[in-house]
Amino acid sequence: MKLHVENMTCGGCAGAVSKTLTRLDENAKVSADPASRTVTVETSAAPAEVLKALDAAGFPAVAK
Repeated sequence: MKLHVENMTCGGCAGAVSKTLTRLDENAKVSADPASRTVTVETSAAPAEVLKALDAAGFPAVAK
């Protein structure tokens, strides 16, 4: 699943996004690139759950 996270602007933001997703699914594989504001995640969580968790963490995302 590829996501665009507009307010992920630095490494700290990328870390927070990754942490949020691994809390949702401890086996998630997350790759976050602040430069392009893109997150790629492999998870067993439903896409709606992923978007809701990121929104709650202050990083609203849209699927690419």
